[in-house]
Amino acid sequence: MRRVRHPLLAIVLTVTAALAASPAAAALPPPARLAASVPPSAAPAPAPGEYRGTLASGATWLGHIPERWNGTVLLFAHGFGALRAQDAPNDQVRDLLLAEGYATVGSSYSGPTLWALESALDDQSAALAAFTDVLGHEPRRTIAIGQSMGGLVSARQAHQPRGVIDGALTTCGIVAGGLNLNNYQLDGLHALTELLAPGRDIPLVRYTSPEQAAQAAADITALVVDAQTTPAGRARIALAAAFFNLTGWVRGETRPAPRDYIAQQEHQYRILTSGALNRYVTARQQIELSAGGNSAFNKDVDYRALLASSAQSVQVTALYRTAGLDLRADLKRLTGTADITADPWAVTDLSRSSMPNGSLRVPHLEIHTIADELVPVEQVDWYAEHARYHPDRFRSLFVNTSGHCAFLPSEYLTALHALERRIRTGHWPSLRPADLSEAGADYPGGQPRFIRFTPTRLVGGLAEPGR
Repeated sequence: MRRVRHPLLAIVLTVTAALAASPAAAALPPPARLAASVPPSAAPAPAPGEYRGTLASGATWLGHIPERWNGTVLLFAHGFGALRAQDAPNDQVRDLLLAEGYATVGSSYSGPTLWALESALDDQSAALAAFTDVLGHEPRRTIAIGQSMGGLVSARQAHQPRGVIDGALTTCGIVAGGLNLNNYQLDGLHALTELLAPGRDIPLVRYTSPEQAAQAAADITALVVDAQTTPAGRARIALAAAFFNLTGWVRGETRPAPRDYIAQQEHQYRILTSGALNRYVTARQQIELSAGGNSAFNKDVDYRALLASSAQSVQVTALYRTAGLDLRADLKRLTGTADITADPWAVTDLSRSSMPNGSLRVPHLEIHTIADELVPVEQVDWYAEHARYHPDRFRSLFVNTSGHCAFLPSEYLTALHALERRIRTGHWPSLRPADLSEAGADYPGGQPRFIRFTPTRLVGGLAEPGR
C-alpha cells in the first residue's frame, strides 16, 4: 500500500530538494570515484602508527596508519556520547583493520551538544583532509563507517559525499534520522505518563536543562517500576513498548517464544528500566539544544492506527485482555490528550542536519541487530523506503542477536568487504547469510550471525500510519 506523506515529511523533502538544487551540490564531482591520484613513486611513505591533531573547529582527530597500507582510508563516525576522537568501533576491530592494511581516521566532532550533527560532516571532512596530509597523497578509496548516531553521519555522507566518499557502511545507524527518533519516542513517553500517572505534570519536551531532563527520566522510570507490579500496569507498559518499536529481547538471554507475551513484556520492562528510558529522555534534551527547540509532535496523531501498524499489537491485545482493560478506551484517551506541537524552526533545522538528505549517490550498506533497544531495526525499513531514488545503491544485513551495536568483529569486516566489492565492481556480491558466514569464518570471535530478516514498519514514523 502506498504511503501517504505527512506535512512535516513535506518539509523534510523540501529542504532536501533545496540542498540538492544548490550551486554547491551541483558542483560536486561524480559520486563513485573508483580511482584516485597515484602517489609519486619517490614520495616517502609515512611511518606506521598513531597520529592525532586538532582542527580549526576545536574538534580533535585520531588516525592510524598500518605497516602496509592498502590505499583505503576508513573514515569512522562515532555515536552519541562524549565528544572524543575515535577511528574504529573498538580496539580489537581497529587492530584487525590495520592488519588488513586499512588506514583509519575519525574526529571527535565539535560542540556545543552531544547531538553533533550540525558539525559532524564538516569535522569528519576536515579530519580526513588533515590525515591525508599526513599520508602525503590522496587515498585510492575512502569509505565512511558510522555507528549509531555516527551511522546517521555516514548515511548523510552517502547522500552528500562531497566528492571524497566512495561508499558508506553504517552499523546500528539512526538511518531514519532525528525527526523520526524524536517522534516515536515521544509516542511511547506519552503513553507511559498519560496512562500510568494521569494529571501529573512530567515534561516530555522543551527541556530547559540537562537536570530537568534527568529528573523527568527518573520520574518516568519510577512510574514503570511501580506499574510492573499489576497486570494493568504491565499491559500499559507493553503498549508503550510498541510505540517505542521495542520487541523485548534482552542481550544474553533466551529469546522469548513468539506467543509468550508475558516473557516478552518482562524483557521490555527490563530494557526500559535498565537505561533505555533514561537515554530516550536525556538525549532528547541534547537534540533540542542542537535544534533550538522541539521537533516532535503528537497532536492529531491517531494512536489506534499506530498500534494497528505495530508487530507487537497481538501481544498488547492479549495482555490487555488478561488484565481486563479496555484497550480501545486507552487508545482513544491517548489520541484525545495528545497536544504537543513541534517548533517549525526546530523541524527545519533537523530536516537539514539530522535526516539523510537527497538522492543516494554512493553505495550504502547498513548492518543491524534484529532487536535493538536504542535504534530499533524498523528504522531500516523506513530508510529503505525513502532512499529508493537509487535502490541498487542500498542494501541491509541483519544480525541474529539483540542489543545496540552488539556486533562481532567478523560481522564488521565481512560487511566491509561486501561493500568494497560493490564499490570496486559496481555489483553487490552474494549477501546470502550462508555465504557471509563462510566469508567471515576465520575472524576472531566466531562466525558472522547474519540471517534472512525483513524488518516491519517504523511505528510512528513520518508518513507511517497514524502520523
